[in-house]
Amino acid sequence: MSDTQQVRSCHICENACPVAPGSVGLCGRYGNRDGVITELYPNTYIMACPIRIETMPMLHFHPGARFLQVSTVGCNFDCPGCISAVIVREMHPQSKALQEYSPEQIVEKAILSGCRGITFLMNDPLAAFETFLAVATLAKARGLHVGCSSNGYFSKESIQRILPVLDFINIGVKGLSDEAYHVCSGLKGFAPVLRNIKLLHEGGVHIEIACIHRKGHEDELLRLCSIIKDISPVIPLQMMRFIPLEGADPEQEPLIRESETLSKQMRTILDNVYVFNSPGTEELNTVCPHCGDTTIVRDFYGPMGARMKGSAVREAEQPLCLACDSPVQIQGRVFDIDFREKDFQGGYPFTRALEIVESILIAIGVSSKAEVVHVWEYLLCNNKMQDLHHDIQRVESYIHMIRFFGSLVHREESADVLANYLEDKVSLVRSTCRQDGKRPRVYYAMGKPQFCIKGERFENHLVELCNGVSVNREIEICGRPGMSIALDTLQQLNPEIIFISAFISNSPIDFYNECVDKGLGIDAVHNKRIHTAPIPSSDFGGPKWILGLMNIANEMHRGVCAFDIPGEASKFYERFYGTSFNAQDVNRSFGKPDTSWTWEAEGGQPSPTLA
Repeated sequence: MSDTQQVRSCHICENACPVAPGSVGLCGRYGNRDGVITELYPNTYIMACPIRIETMPMLHFHPGARFLQVSTVGCNFDCPGCISAVIVREMHPQSKALQEYSPEQIVEKAILSGCRGITFLMNDPLAAFETFLAVATLAKARGLHVGCSSNGYFSKESIQRILPVLDFINIGVKGLSDEAYHVCSGLKGFAPVLRNIKLLHEGGVHIEIACIHRKGHEDELLRLCSIIKDISPVIPLQMMRFIPLEGADPEQEPLIRESETLSKQMRTILDNVYVFNSPGTEELNTVCPHCGDTTIVRDFYGPMGARMKGSAVREAEQPLCLACDSPVQIQGRVFDIDFREKDFQGGYPFTRALEIVESILIAIGVSSKAEVVHVWEYLLCNNKMQDLHHDIQRVESYIHMIRFFGSLVHREESADVLANYLEDKVSLVRSTCRQDGKRPRVYYAMGKPQFCIKGERFENHLVELCNGVSVNREIEICGRPGMSIALDTLQQLNPEIIFISAFISNSPIDFYNECVDKGLGIDAVHNKRIHTAPIPSSDFGGPKWILGLMNIANEMHRGVCAFDIPGEASKFYERFYGTSFNAQDVNRSFGKPDTSWTWEAEGGQPSPTLA
């Protein structure tokens, strides 16, 4: 057998897949070409846009600075409940939606966009390692900072190649056991990740660690804190409160209160611990380790994201706390630049947008990834994402969008069935609510009491369809999908009813107790009229928002509206998903109807011709 006919071990990640000539490794991104392990889809990107670094998220490296986010598709891991599933598993690397940029073009794009550097996120740079290395090398030569988010499964060879050009990294730790990594296709367990964290720290790379808080795994996270402390107690730990997506178990989602309580325990071990996926939490703020004053204030900014709102730091060679003049544990200066990403650009809202499209297509009978990708390609190739963001905020344009998507995949009849169903139900809800004669003042929160959803969002439109007054529209706020407001502002709004988002929700009891603890004397608290939808993600995103609308009507107009939500959900699931409804199987994915839903086998219906 000649040298070019031999099986080669892939040197990119620790899985070291044996790759036969003409074949590919487990991730499908590297092949054996003439005896050389070769990246198959170099220099192609699903996303290249400016972001603020907290969107990555990265909290202690040049806070507030602008970086160019680059993302490809695919991953060397296959994690249950992956937040990037639509680009990791479902978008083909040869899709028309991907754009080709040379390393020179990426670096030039960063410079022209006023970015301090380039960061690779949403999928793992190990899926496009040679591309990332080429960009990183050129970026460093042009004076830019370079970073990435990664599962940290670099091989010994690739970690040595990337170390000289890497300034910062967010490593997502999947667990401390080999079993946790085997579930994600990490064949050699946790040890390679720990080895690489140590090598990165010794190499002077700024490290932040991300971990998932699943209910019942608290002891494991405390052990992780001790492991990190042995490397350096100042390494920031980002605790991501688990959002059950795709096929993940909804029972593993902890309450916001539970994650906040755990973070306080973790801070007895590490200096800097943060809570993500918990709108309204103060556990995203940086506190001076010397005097306890808040040095940087942040807010929730979508799944896995944060947003810097302000700082109390004095600029010096090492930033100093304004209160006590002690050094704060931040690398680089703090930037107060008023820059905001475009809608559906930057971080994981992009993947949520693709999920919304997917949810509509599944509801009109699409079961083939190829058909879904066809519509994604239409939107991305024709710069229609901004239109999508606009159209999903109003019922009328949402329903029009259903019919349009149906025409793209030649399913006009089934799209009409769904659209007509939604129109009829909306008309029934509207007419029934108007029989009450009352127009209650309604506040829509996400997570905790002070996180106010922006007035123009879909949830507030549902309130108005139910003949309510959306108090969210009475104040000007920004952020994504809203922002935290002052207690006095909420007090002045004085809503009669409060709804908590059905996507990143909270226990109404916890929500009420926090209102009481903070002394909120508003009518909704006095009357204990605080609600969330009984079905996750049923007030925004996928077509099952119609179930959330009926629930809103019931709570706003008691005695007048009495929609049978479980019964309506059963009919909806049977009619549009071809399956029975089980509330315990419904997770927070916009795209998939429940944990058991799967695509048809590969080789199914071919993609239509792109319009």
